[in-house]
Amino acid sequence: MIVRLNPVPCLPLLPEIPEAVPAEGLLLRLSQSRSPDRNWANLREGASLPEGMELVSLREVWKLLGEEAFVEAGRARQLMDWYGETNFCGRCGRRMADHETDGARTCESCGLTVYPTVSPAIIVAIERDGKLLLARGLNFPKGRYSVLAGFVEPGESLEEAVQREIFEEVSLRVKDIRYFGSQPWPFPHSLMMGFTAVWDSGEISIDPREIGEADWFAPKEFPEIPPSISISRKLIDDFILRHRRKESFPVRP
Repeated sequence: MIVRLNPVPCLPLLPEIPEAVPAEGLLLRLSQSRSPDRNWANLREGASLPEGMELVSLREVWKLLGEEAFVEAGRARQLMDWYGETNFCGRCGRRMADHETDGARTCESCGLTVYPTVSPAIIVAIERDGKLLLARGLNFPKGRYSVLAGFVEPGESLEEAVQREIFEEVSLRVKDIRYFGSQPWPFPHSLMMGFTAVWDSGEISIDPREIGEADWFAPKEFPEIPPSISISRKLIDDFILRHRRKESFPVRP
């Protein structure tokens, strides 16, 4: 994403970037459906940026411009990538066209209609005796831990996906699965659905193909955790808040 960094970080106007190619057709319709004042465009290959502007990663957008810009940038990237990947029909190989009314692409030869990809995933905070299960994924930044997550498989309910993923990754059974909230996550096109759960049985035994380490942590023992933009951090913060309330208002046996 192109950001103007001086004098303060902000989104530049399209006319300020001479070598940008504005979105057209379906992408133009999709871009205007939520933010008519923000333009989607591609930068020509090898193009130079005007002074004071830089290309930044999607993760940096939130740090520089806040959550609203991050969500919109993530939506733009997902849809623009999907559009570029659906130029030809996956059934007959003919060129795809923009759907006249829907946010989709259609094959005028065989009639196949393709909508943007959304991959449902669950993410769950599991509690046991005042501690939270945190794990270090093999692809995480060094030293960072988070709650567990995984993609939903065809034919599964969300609750079944929670049970399966937790057992596959750390060999635990959980109960009291409760919905927490959701978040679009554009890496690359996930919809994260958050849950809380309580340990039911089993001891931690990690799947070394996905998990480096996992353990139970009390709030004062937490290792490095994800930044506040992510639903994983929101789940962790919710656990911390509930734990503090229990400490402030102890329940008599």
